[in-house]
Amino acid sequence: MKKDKTEVVLSDTKRGIAAAVREVFEHFGGGAELLRPSRNVYIKVNGVGPEPNVYTDPEVLRETIRYFQECGAQAIHVMENCTQANFTRLVFQATGYLDICRETGAVPVFLDETPAVPIFLEGIEEFIDISRFVFERLIEQREENIYLSLPKLKTHSMSQVTLSIKNQFGLVHQKSRIADHNYRIHQKFADIYRVLRPDFVLIDGLIATTHGHYPTTYNVDKCVVPMNLLIGGSDPLATDVVGAALMGFDVTAVRHLDLCRATGIGIADPDRIDIINKSLFEERKKNLTCELLDDYPPDITFLRGRERCCKEGCRRNTENVVEMIYRDHGGKGGFTILMGKGVDKQEVDRIAGRVHIAGSCAIQDYGVSLQARLGRQNVTMSPGCNDLALTVYGLCKQMGIHPIHLSQLNMLQSGMLLMMARLKGSQANIVPLI
Repeated sequence: MKKDKTEVVLSDTKRGIAAAVREVFEHFGGGAELLRPSRNVYIKVNGVGPEPNVYTDPEVLRETIRYFQECGAQAIHVMENCTQANFTRLVFQATGYLDICRETGAVPVFLDETPAVPIFLEGIEEFIDISRFVFERLIEQREENIYLSLPKLKTHSMSQVTLSIKNQFGLVHQKSRIADHNYRIHQKFADIYRVLRPDFVLIDGLIATTHGHYPTTYNVDKCVVPMNLLIGGSDPLATDVVGAALMGFDVTAVRHLDLCRATGIGIADPDRIDIINKSLFEERKKNLTCELLDDYPPDITFLRGRERCCKEGCRRNTENVVEMIYRDHGGKGGFTILMGKGVDKQEVDRIAGRVHIAGSCAIQDYGVSLQARLGRQNVTMSPGCNDLALTVYGLCKQMGIHPIHLSQLNMLQSGMLLMMARLKGSQANIVPLI
């Protein structure tokens, strides 16, 4: 029997994060009631990368761990598989998550260092690889363990918003994220949601991001919006709908939320969602945008195809990286970027000098001819729909920045962490460093 209504709680963090965490969980009966027979807790943070303002705030993680320890949790695992081009062990070190795990006794789980298990996604009719650790603990032993999602309140230049349903993409091994990271990505998110759903969602709304999920530090004043909220609920879809609405997005405007709504798994109708502390919602609601600032070096030429120039993949993936390398690392222009299908051949024939080709569509049409005409050394390519490692590599080369400078740690720390990750079997799709 379907539930008629559900509740989502907003809590003000101005009086302290610990108090806000407690208020959210106590409204739903408290942590002791949420624990399953094993009393083990699995927390999925949004640890996409180590750049400022992009990851779940460490204090929200710390207070969530402490709260569940007070409630009698046996073991608490903090898990993530960060974005492509990076590896999770480094992200945990740079963000402070590793320090929090040591301090609290929580167990860090670097999902890129775990074996893969294929699962079938009904909507896109494809197999993807998820972590075996996740498969065993949260699918095979679903009734034994509690699974918490701690996403960050962010817009996203490719998926419109990134909340708990998008946060589950971090359960997927990095190379399985490349295929269908295009116009089909929203269906992919919805398919993963059919397979696995968090038991509880706590959205870190201390800040929100506008103009996408990777705000440059150069443009932080334009892209980071103080919100001072936590948003929590036991229905992941409903909680995401409220989080999206806080940023100004209706459920029908966010494709993966709308696709999840159509499955009937969870409540998406705002009339069936009771917002507790609704005055906070009305006071702090914003109208944010997922569109980038389009802040690029003026001497970069973009040639975008009339077809398959997907915002969800090659286009915004590439443009976002260009913004970041340009503004935060002093990257230079002076080259052309080609993406999508249906690019005017006459414009391609006028390309002189250096070029980066984003995505298999454009590579198929012009990769061989441009390499032959301009020379292989002047052409970089990122095949697939979102091979972020090769995108970062190619754009760093074109913009005169070594990829190691994108790390938030020094070269020695990064090298030692990478060595350890590889020894532990990391399958991360990292940027070629040579």
